[in-house]
Amino acid sequence: MTVSADQHAANDVSTISWHEGEVERTVRWQSESGIKPPKRLLSVDDTLTADTAFRLASEGTGLLWRGDYQNARQLLQAMTRRIERKPRKTSDDPRDAFNLHRQAQAQRARTLGMLLMEVDADHKLALRRAPVIREACLEAYGAVDTPYVVSLREILGLIGAHEWHRKGVEIATLGARIHPCYGVFSPVRGEYLNLIAQASLPSTKLAFDIGTGTGVIAALLAKRGVDKIVATDCDARALACANANVARLHYTDQVELIEADLFPAGRAPLIVCNPPWLPARPNAAIEHAIYDPDSRMLRGFLDGLAAHLEPQGEGWLILSDLAEHLQLRSRQTLLDMITTAGLKVIDRMDTRPVHGRATDVSDLLHAARSREVTSLWRLGIA
Repeated sequence: MTVSADQHAANDVSTISWHEGEVERTVRWQSESGIKPPKRLLSVDDTLTADTAFRLASEGTGLLWRGDYQNARQLLQAMTRRIERKPRKTSDDPRDAFNLHRQAQAQRARTLGMLLMEVDADHKLALRRAPVIREACLEAYGAVDTPYVVSLREILGLIGAHEWHRKGVEIATLGARIHPCYGVFSPVRGEYLNLIAQASLPSTKLAFDIGTGTGVIAALLAKRGVDKIVATDCDARALACANANVARLHYTDQVELIEADLFPAGRAPLIVCNPPWLPARPNAAIEHAIYDPDSRMLRGFLDGLAAHLEPQGEGWLILSDLAEHLQLRSRQTLLDMITTAGLKVIDRMDTRPVHGRATDVSDLLHAARSREVTSLWRLGIA
């Protein structure tokens, strides 16, 4: 049955409407990535073939699933295989290759995001063989009082994030686990934490951790013996996540969490920042930890650093040079930003990444990733 969908704003909440039989239904539209609801919907079930589903989804038609949940998962996997079989556009120009890669990622997300589920007000899926998703949904969305429609792809992301949060991520330099929350980037790349663990501390009196995320850097500084760490973030989820991790690791006496855009008040002998590494526009909320449009956070940190450093203090900038290999930002541009901010480079520590993508030759960005270096820039007031 073909049905229609509309979007309208009501208290900043998007809704999706359709006719089912003789009844018109309107429920809340849920999308953490900010994708708008589809303008057309089909009510579908287990009789839908993967080829038809892929064609309809590619055309922008939403598929409201009414069949068996496990069959929907298999259908999503089949749609994914059809995307992966299609030839991928690329270019010998690194910047063009990156833009094509991002376009393909966005199109993939839109297409696979067309397979939709209706969830009731208690975060329950009323489908055959559906898992219990209430706890995962509560962690991400909180309590709700109305049903909503969400993509199966997002539901699977919630479930995966819940498992990451429950099990935690082992951080070797910390000797403990960090438990990332939904919407907060997980510290899966340990090489930058190794740099922080190895760099000589200019002081153990006080440190600022700018953009704390999960709180892993603040915890590592506490483990290294820094008496007081003021950790900031402007995202409520990140602050709640960092607070839980700091408490779990028994560092609450050393770490103070503050909601702030970049710097807290005052000066410190050590200020650490691990901004997003690529100057590009994020396509989803979680990508704000990866993409920094126009290098805004990087520039903000550098421009404000001198005013918040004690005279002989150090600012530690943790940054990959992947943007340079993708021709998104040059090394000279970074050095000019440092100089313009009234700063000087005291030293730089480098390391190579060890994550899987660095050696994955099938990755369209492999040429750039294979040359990537992550650095800890020790900066002082010029």
